[in-house]
Amino acid sequence: MADASTNAHGADLGFSIVVPTWNNLEYLKLCIASIEANSAYAHEIIVHVNEDADGTLAWVREKGLRHSFAPKNLGVAVSVNLAASLATKPWLLYLNDDMWVCPGWDVALVAEIERARTDRIFLSSRLIEPKDTGDTRPMILDCGTGPENFDRDKLLAHYRDPTRGDERFVFSQPTMIHRTLWQVVGGYSVEFSPGMSTDDDLVMKLWTVGCREFRLVDACRVYHFACRSTGRIRKNKGSRQFLLKWGLRWKRFRDARGGEGATTATFSDRLRRALHALKSTHPIEDLEGWNPKAEWDWRIGDDERH
Repeated sequence: MADASTNAHGADLGFSIVVPTWNNLEYLKLCIASIEANSAYAHEIIVHVNEDADGTLAWVREKGLRHSFAPKNLGVAVSVNLAASLATKPWLLYLNDDMWVCPGWDVALVAEIERARTDRIFLSSRLIEPKDTGDTRPMILDCGTGPENFDRDKLLAHYRDPTRGDERFVFSQPTMIHRTLWQVVGGYSVEFSPGMSTDDDLVMKLWTVGCREFRLVDACRVYHFACRSTGRIRKNKGSRQFLLKWGLRWKRFRDARGGEGATTATFSDRLRRALHALKSTHPIEDLEGWNPKAEWDWRIGDDERH
């Protein structure tokens, strides 16, 4: 008989959920509480704590959560990679700390895994956001913009509506990938630090090793408070770095939806790439602008050796 963490064949259905956080403790508490309350399966929660100016590290330790820590903000790529190094479950899910998972979220992802019958898949979720930003992927339902005005009852009453169906070759957050596939491509590319276009680059790496199943799972609903920590950092020029690295624009690859010519660079792509290469030194320019002192200290758990 299957239990809360395995299917009828004994396969582990739990995820390693990686949550990077940066002085966002009240949001993090809500996020973790939603996983604990709304999950059907037994998941492993791993938190990466950046800076810890608000007592996050003490709270994580008190909760007994596996964690990594850095005294300075390391950005998304390094933070997620560090936390992911502690993962023990077959599937790895990256969840932002300002998200609240709705009931049935993990059941929907497990159903998609079992339907796909392959580990070479990249899954994401249907976000629910309080404000219309012009992005067509999320549902719009205002249930608050933070812990202080979160309307949990309203969300629980309406999060299932309307049903929009799964979308192939559409990318959103949170994202899930098999841990082996994550390791094969080397996780997030640190040259995209602090984090702009890390997901775009990851998709291209997955495409390179033969992953062709990219799907937004509509029944996996996640509320996103949209607390923009990116407003506190100097951003890297992610789209430019993507073009320099891959030789074509992300928009072209995304809009081709995996069809013929998806990875064929246009003359415009090649020209832009050449011009950018002549007048900039990306990614070094962005990395030094964001982290000029090259401060990359971290700890895995409470290990002081790193």
